[in-house]
This record gives sequence, C-alpha cells and structure tokens, in this order.
Amino acid sequence: MGQMVSDDKFQEDASRNGVVFKNGTEILFQAFNWESHKHNWWSKLEEKVDDLAKSGFTSAWLPPPTQSLSPEGYLPQNLYCLDSCYGSLHDLKALLWQMNEHNVRAMADVVINHRVGTTKGSNGMYNRYDGIPVSWDEHAVTSCSGGKGNKSTGDNFDGVPNIDHTQPFVRKDIIEWLIWLQETIGFQDFRFDFTKGYSAKFVKEYIEQSKPLFAVGEYWDSCEYSHPDYCLNYNQDNHRQRIINWMDSTGGLCAAFDFTTKGILQEAVKGELWRLRDPKGKPPGVMGWWPSRSVTFIENHDTGSTQVYQLLYLPFVLKISLTVLIYLLENAQDGLSNKLIENS
Repeated sequence: MGQMVSDDKFQEDASRNGVVFKNGTEILFQAFNWESHKHNWWSKLEEKVDDLAKSGFTSAWLPPPTQSLSPEGYLPQNLYCLDSCYGSLHDLKALLWQMNEHNVRAMADVVINHRVGTTKGSNGMYNRYDGIPVSWDEHAVTSCSGGKGNKSTGDNFDGVPNIDHTQPFVRKDIIEWLIWLQETIGFQDFRFDFTKGYSAKFVKEYIEQSKPLFAVGEYWDSCEYSHPDYCLNYNQDNHRQRIINWMDSTGGLCAAFDFTTKGILQEAVKGELWRLRDPKGKPPGVMGWWPSRSVTFIENHDTGSTQVYQLLYLPFVLKISLTVLIYLLENAQDGLSNKLIENS
C-alpha cells in the first residue's frame, strides 16, 4: 500500500482541522443519468426522497446544479446561478429541504476543473468571466488552455478554459462558493469532478476550509491491460496504488471511487471469478487496501447503464465494501428497497 498514514491518524488530523467525514459505512445513490436534464428533475426527485430514505441511502449524489453551457451541467459558467436544466433554484431548495427532513444528505457535483467564459480575452478566446459573479480574467485560466495563468497542475480538459488553482484569488472564490452551497443552498456532501485535472493538495484545502460532511473524488485512471489482445491484467496493484496516492495527497480527507474494482468486476462476471481475490486473498481493488476511503460502485453516468451484469455485481459490492455508490436507471428503481435488502 506504500507509505500511508493510518485511518486513526487521519481522523485525528480531521478533528483538529474541524473537518467531519464518515468512517466508511455509507450507501450513496447517484440520483441522475445523462437524460435527467430533459425532465423536471428536482421536482421529480422530491417525490422519491421517501423511497430513498426507506432504502437506507445516506446520501444522494445530485447533478451539477449551476448554470452550464451543456444541459447536463458539466460545462459550468455562472457558479452562483442555480437555475439549470434540472429545474429552478426554488425547486432545488425544496428538494434539499425534503432530503434533510428524511436524513438523506445532498451531495453536490463540484465541477471546478474548468469553466466556460462569457467574453473573449486578449488572445481571442472566451477566457474571461465578465458580467457574472466570480468575474475572473485570463489569469484565472491555465496557460496550457489559453489563459494567462500558470501551467496546469494536472491533466488538461480540452476545449474549455481550465481553472488555475495555483492562484490564491481563485481558491478564495472557490472556497466561498463551496461554503455558500452548504450554508445557503443546503448541500452537505461534495463529489469532486475530474480530479486528475488539478493537484490533490487543492482538494485538501477546499475540504479543510469548506468542511463538507463527506467528500469523494473522481480520480479516473485506466486499468492495466496486456497487449496486443487488450486483456485486463490480473494484478491491478499499480492502478489502485495511483488512487491510493491521490487520496494520500488529500490528507485522507477525500474518498475516491474504486475504479479498480469496477474494472475487475466487469471481467469477473464473465466467468473469471478468480479475479475477485488478489494474491494475498484480499479484495483486488482499492477497497482491499483502504476500505474506509474507498467508494465502490456498479455503474455511473459515465460508464453506461445498459450492461446486463449490474445486479450480479451487487451482492459482491454490498457484502465486502464499506462505502458503496448505487446507480440505477429510473425504470430499474421499482423494488429498489427489496433489491438492497435481499443483497445486504
């Protein structure tokens, strides 16, 4: 597992910093898919809150709430405008109030790797944010994505200005916005999108300063494959170590999705059950090395939702993992409570 501080040490550091996070007994629900923006989603979800609570979910991951160039919400522009394709600010607040009444925490999808500009800067690119709150200029955009800021501390997200998190004024504005999402709007948890785009040390700072109850990062990394047949390697230690390293760099304050287990399960259910244990007899994914910070999952909006194996994954995930994300299409949500109870 490399050089890693124990969970006890992380709990001690978190307590000292005033950061609160859970101990790995969460059941998260991704409450949207790529088609959800076509429906009056906030109001529709409000009708389902009681079902989510009865099913035992502790937190529901909601889509990005901000005004966005894309209807799905992943090309944000005006961070403080929460009238989106999913519904109005009024509808969102009504949903979050209902969730709070049922003790289901609301998880905001925090998209802060990139931001669509409103006006052209000196180089002819839309990398200024005039006329809206958080009105940055080109210095808030990384030099490798057309801005006047510093070089990116992570991978570039092509086609849109990438935010320069090394700028103190940028981090100050983001922290204020994260606090606003909690104190004014009613979110309690955060999911950090595309975390390979900026250094984990900034995620650590954002969590320390904004203090969400729970945070998870999307550190998407390709599994290890053999060429030329592109067969998934049995040993995925390098892959899960990279995710572990990222969580280490957040001070252990941010959990991560267990993409290692996801990749292994996709092959295991095809009759390759030998993949379900590593050479030491432990679970082969991130949850085998750091279970309390690992968020296992079956599918999400990026990986697709049409595969026939989803319910075959469920018993393995619920039996072994401590924190799990459940993602089901709307037409598969009938009888959700029974599915969870039968497999828990």
